[in-house]
Amino acid sequence: MSEKKELAIVALSSSESQPGNYVLILEELEQQRRIPIIIGMPEAQSIAIAMEQMQPIRPLTHDLLKSTIEALGGVLKEVLIHDLVEGVFHARLMLQKHDGAILEIDARSSDAIALAVRCGVPVYSYQHVIEAAGILADTLGGHQMGGSYAKFTLAELEDLLKKVIEKEDYESASKIRDYIERRKEDG
Repeated sequence: MSEKKELAIVALSSSESQPGNYVLILEELEQQRRIPIIIGMPEAQSIAIAMEQMQPIRPLTHDLLKSTIEALGGVLKEVLIHDLVEGVFHARLMLQKHDGAILEIDARSSDAIALAVRCGVPVYSYQHVIEAAGILADTLGGHQMGGSYAKFTLAELEDLLKKVIEKEDYESASKIRDYIERRKEDG
């Protein structure tokens, strides 16, 4: 099996190629490969609500799943997009039970990502999946959807971290801080 790489959500917008659906853009943090995943409107809405930290009046399905996992003493550790078969991404929820055992639960990638956003856990994929589905950010031309942490020097990342903390965007700050730590560890 190829090496596991962390992915970040860099964009969510309506799909031009498939009207009525949405495209979720994930980016591999080091090499700037972007993976477009076509998802349905309910999943896109669920992901957007969690990313914007909105509180619906009643729990959505992904909120219910998160609450159920927690009530049973489990913890979502990570999401792994492990395969791409005939254009369809396959994901697994990596759950830790109360006794420490790890369960791997098959899931649609959009549902898995919606849950990951709610639980604040990383999304990973294998290098071979990223290479098969990924598009280099530089080849997207006029369709750039935001910056990649890989483009920044450590000093620039630390400045960016200060700015997002000043804006009280602690979710982004946490991701930037984690990426800075990984860059420092990698040398």
